[in-house]
Amino acid sequence: MPTFSRIVSRVCFGFTAAAALAVLAAHPAQAQSANTGFFVTSNGIGNGANLGGLAGADNYCQTLAQAAGAGAKTWRAYLSTQAADGKPAVNARDRIGKGPWQNSKGVVIAKDVAELHGANNLTKQTALSEKGDVLNGRGDTPNRHDVLTGSQADGTAFAVGEDRTCKNWTSSTQGSAMVGHFDRLGLRDDDASKSWNSSHPSRGPDGGCSQADLKSTGGDGLLYCFAAN
Repeated sequence: MPTFSRIVSRVCFGFTAAAALAVLAAHPAQAQSANTGFFVTSNGIGNGANLGGLAGADNYCQTLAQAAGAGAKTWRAYLSTQAADGKPAVNARDRIGKGPWQNSKGVVIAKDVAELHGANNLTKQTALSEKGDVLNGRGDTPNRHDVLTGSQADGTAFAVGEDRTCKNWTSSTQGSAMVGHFDRLGLRDDDASKSWNSSHPSRGPDGGCSQADLKSTGGDGLLYCFAAN
């Protein structure tokens, strides 16, 4: 028969194992490393291109980063706004820091702003979500490769005229938003189809800015998020 000391030892081990499992359950593995500086949001905010302006989009990036274990950094959405109501335009390229930026697997997307808007390393396999996942692109069901940017290929805002930001990210009905393809694939073999940040404007029966409109062209209201520090 087991001695009293062995019984106590087994009971204590059982409690220790149970406690360890409880800790692991309470603190799931975090997708982001301390050096993560870039991700694509796994989901959109859900209200079409009405993001609550730049502040709302930045907060969304920060919230997702926090949940993934990278909330110590300052996160910004890669979005431009057009001049309106006496306020100047904002360029996406000026909002995201100086780089370098790497994904959750440690792969460098770009070493600086110039490379990001030149020969960067952004592909379907490197444009990981905040959870470290590869997202659906062209050829997958559903296709979700459109990412909201409101930007020209060089990362600057569009001139006043045609709406390319869904009223500076406040409209979920009328307007249009420029999107890029994180998988660098489109309907044609041209620069626009392969552009990660300036492929085509959104469109659809609701006016161009609703969640349904964004989904109709292969999107879901996703955003690029960059650590600015």
